[in-house]
Amino acid sequence: MSPMMYLPDEEDPDTIYVFASKAGAPTNPDWYYNLVTAGEAEIERGTEQYAVTVGEVTGEERDLLFAEQARRYPGFADYAEKTAGIRTIPVLALRRR
Repeated sequence: MSPMMYLPDEEDPDTIYVFASKAGAPTNPDWYYNLVTAGEAEIERGTEQYAVTVGEVTGEERDLLFAEQARRYPGFADYAEKTAGIRTIPVLALRRR
């Protein structure tokens, strides 16, 4: 189990977003590739454990979600600066099945 920060979807309580920042490292974290390849996972959120589907968020939607995460947790803005020109930090949507 790997604890991680997430951003809840304000309109859909069954969706959360996770950010493959790896603290601004030049490569994506292994868990990102594992989730994308599997397309589904089991997560534990609070006292609940449930199945989710995994989808990558891209384009303007990704940018808006990342900006909101960086607004709430300024360290994410630092991670984006560290990865500028190297990689775009992926955002994944985890949706309850």
